[in-house]
Amino acid sequence: MSHNHDHHHCSCHEGKCENVPHEHGDSESTNWVKPVISLVMLVAGIVMTHAGVTWFQGWICIVWYALAWLLTGTGVLLEAIESAREGEVFSEFMLMTVASIGAFAIGEYPEAVAVMALYCIGEALQDHAVERARGNIKSLIAFRPDHAVVVNGSERVTVDPAQVKVGDTIEVKAGERVPIDGHLLDKVATFDTAALTGESVPRVIEAHGEVLAGMISNEGTVHIKASRPASESAMSRILAIVEDANEHKAPSELFIRRFARIYTPIVVGLALLVVVLPWLYSLAVPTADYHFTQWLHRALIFLVISCPCALVISIPLSYYAGIGAASRQGILFKGGNYLDAIAGVDTVAFDKTGTLTTGQFGVSEVQGLTPEQVAIVAAIEQHSPHPIAKAIVAHCQPAVVDVTDMKNIAGYGMSAMVNGEQWLVGTTRLLALEGVTFPDRLNATVGTLVAVAIAGQYAGLLLLRDEPKEDAAAAITALHRQDILTVLLSGDKQALVQDMANRLGMGEGHGDLLPQDKAEHIQQLKAKDGKQVAFVGDGMNDAPVLATSDVGIAMGALGSDMAIETADVVIQTDQPSRVADAITLGRRTRRIVKQNITFAIGVKVLVMALGVAGVANLWEAVGADVGAALLCVLNALRLMRSR
Repeated sequence: MSHNHDHHHCSCHEGKCENVPHEHGDSESTNWVKPVISLVMLVAGIVMTHAGVTWFQGWICIVWYALAWLLTGTGVLLEAIESAREGEVFSEFMLMTVASIGAFAIGEYPEAVAVMALYCIGEALQDHAVERARGNIKSLIAFRPDHAVVVNGSERVTVDPAQVKVGDTIEVKAGERVPIDGHLLDKVATFDTAALTGESVPRVIEAHGEVLAGMISNEGTVHIKASRPASESAMSRILAIVEDANEHKAPSELFIRRFARIYTPIVVGLALLVVVLPWLYSLAVPTADYHFTQWLHRALIFLVISCPCALVISIPLSYYAGIGAASRQGILFKGGNYLDAIAGVDTVAFDKTGTLTTGQFGVSEVQGLTPEQVAIVAAIEQHSPHPIAKAIVAHCQPAVVDVTDMKNIAGYGMSAMVNGEQWLVGTTRLLALEGVTFPDRLNATVGTLVAVAIAGQYAGLLLLRDEPKEDAAAAITALHRQDILTVLLSGDKQALVQDMANRLGMGEGHGDLLPQDKAEHIQQLKAKDGKQVAFVGDGMNDAPVLATSDVGIAMGALGSDMAIETADVVIQTDQPSRVADAITLGRRTRRIVKQNITFAIGVKVLVMALGVAGVANLWEAVGADVGAALLCVLNALRLMRSR
């Protein structure tokens, strides 16, 4: 099942049921006011009737229920008219309207009001759940760089990125996001590319190397020569992919709307036949007794019975209950359609950094170095702001030594004098630059290594890895138990990605992927293998894949706001094991919805047949209708106890 990220719900407010985007809708409280007032008037009217209140009779009674109906019925009526204008004559709005007007025509005013009031309250429950799920979601556009500093000789001018021309030189300070694609003019620089490619290790780019919009400068001020206009930058392409994926999503509709397209014209046609067929029979058989008012009465009863209250109330409530149960576990669904869609997922693709891993470096292994030497390395690294340096300092208490003549060689590492000896701490390229011989196996090491040389001799290394989250392995195991295929997609190096996939028991890992490459993998799984794919990610680079997948799942606590906005499901706890929980809950919700559909339709068909035969009167029909609705609601509420 595909899904639409611009999800809308029908909500009753301001006297009309409108399709309102949740991020721009009116206050939630307005969804409830009129349906609640209508329901209160309905209950009060029934109580006064049964209590035998003398003045509550005749026109007063009719006007009372008419006012109660107008509070909600007007909105549904207008929605029915609007749907008819758009070519959808037999919508659930039309069925509600015809059934409630039919109830008024035969003098069953309470039933007419109940149809509308309960319908709008059910929709309000659904809207409430969706509002909660979308409450902290922010706009995509906020993450597009909003300015660029153009350098022209000694002059620096801050402009909108759209005003930067190809060939212009722009300046980016440490910590700032690159606003436009270009080529590096400096000798060497380090960039944080996690937001764009998902790489956990900062990327070293040398002179004339390509720098992409969205990268963040790690060290000092850098200068970049623009190679593309802003509209064609990496950041703009990501946003374009997201928008394009959204536009091509087929609207995802809840069952009641699809069901009503078939059900409504059938029951309306059958109601007409209830009146017409006996009349035609009386024409053919003169002795047959035909009373128009009697058969009209049965036809109107048929319409009232046919109103799918059990479905209208219990189906949205099932999704609401599922969404509520999920939210208590830190899983936010942006709509009932996504809860339904996730039930059909048979493949889950994961991003690596920040999704299955912590996103933070940790020293996993030390080779050839004594604890004292590691402490000296920490003493040298404590003066560097680099993430790798911080990880080493966190691993070991820095030694108290005299560190002099310290040099930070950007993109290579650090050089320092300790007790009269030169220490080199950094990449193997640093050792090669200084003429230090080191084992060839270091070049094939999986992970991020920090090589150490003392007095011109290779001494050992520290191996750093982005460690998996505590429940990452359990998450994969839980998915495999549900017969769900798992795939790892990442911008990290292939060796690192495959190593992580093997450690977690996934088997299949694909690395060195840009956002569009990940999206292509998802498309291949869907088109070639016919898979229903969910993608789990946390970075801004994951936004296109989240939008392309059947169900996009974002890690909410640490994930980028763009990923959270684009996703259909948000895991607030950042626990990958919640993905399996979300699928389990989706499948349970779908089972309960199917149970309610089967039961409600079965009861309706049976009672409608009895009504046409004249066996069931209106109150018996109403009792069966309310009873079916109540049982369906209680069945739906079982989801609230989900753990």
